[in-house]
Amino acid sequence: MRQLSPAARWLLIVLAVTICYFATARIGIQWAIVREQISPLWPAAGVALAVPMLLGPRYWPGIFLGALLTNVAFGPSPAAVLVISSGNTIGPMLAYAVMRRLGGRNRLDRLPDAVLLVVVGAIGGTAVSAVLGTGVLVLDGALVSGEFWATALVWWTGDAMGVLTITPLLLLAPRFRLPKRVSLARWGEAAALALVGLGTALLASTTVSKLFVVFPVLVWAALRFRQAGALMCSLCVCTFTIFAAIHGLGPYGSYELAARMLHVQAFDATVGLTALVLSTIVLQRDRATAEITDAWHRITEMVDLIEPRQSLRSAMTQRKDD
Repeated sequence: MRQLSPAARWLLIVLAVTICYFATARIGIQWAIVREQISPLWPAAGVALAVPMLLGPRYWPGIFLGALLTNVAFGPSPAAVLVISSGNTIGPMLAYAVMRRLGGRNRLDRLPDAVLLVVVGAIGGTAVSAVLGTGVLVLDGALVSGEFWATALVWWTGDAMGVLTITPLLLLAPRFRLPKRVSLARWGEAAALALVGLGTALLASTTVSKLFVVFPVLVWAALRFRQAGALMCSLCVCTFTIFAAIHGLGPYGSYELAARMLHVQAFDATVGLTALVLSTIVLQRDRATAEITDAWHRITEMVDLIEPRQSLRSAMTQRKDD
């Protein structure tokens, strides 16, 4: 089979990125609460940031085309669609450039990497897209100026939640391997964590006083199932919380839209940050333990090699003395 040329390979990857962005954007649109276009959970933003981190910045046209296909149906004008799609591309690309400049890595096996992803990726880069997109809607007459901040806040919340919940999972995916031998007790613990995680996510979405119950579950997931378990629990909690906020349920029912989004953003950001940072610290501990164990084995091997020679030298020295 003839190998693809670099240009053909680039086109195929750009097409795959376009399809992936469009598909995840369609999922986000199902949650839309402003103009049937702006959602408080936008998984496509997580895909957009993961693309340059995993594949490289040269595949940015896939992000732009995916955003263009998503927004063209909503308008309000071709110029506005182009600006919104550009903002959806510029935000993650700018965040990627800043993280690389500051030494961020894809593996998320160091605490600085996790912090950069949250601060630069989930908060900084998404703000660029939200302000640019909302601004052009106001200038184009699709929104009144008084709706700018509430709309921008929903937009920012959706993009930030997409980055916090989806990007770490995508970065983890290339390194994820199913364990070959898993005991029945381990499967039982995983099932128990899934049930408890779902239960606490539902419980946290009912009243303010029960929001804290998710954090012991996040600790359990991070300690026992590392990043995969903690990030899946975080995604579950954030999804239920946003669903409650959209429908005005539980602790979010008595607030206006802007205040609702502020509460959701604060809580979900805390959940996402806790899951990501704690699981990264556990991963760092595991790596340090493995390095210490490896160093100990090497020292033991060196001692085993030196000891026979030392014994022989002692015997020869003793014979000379005799």
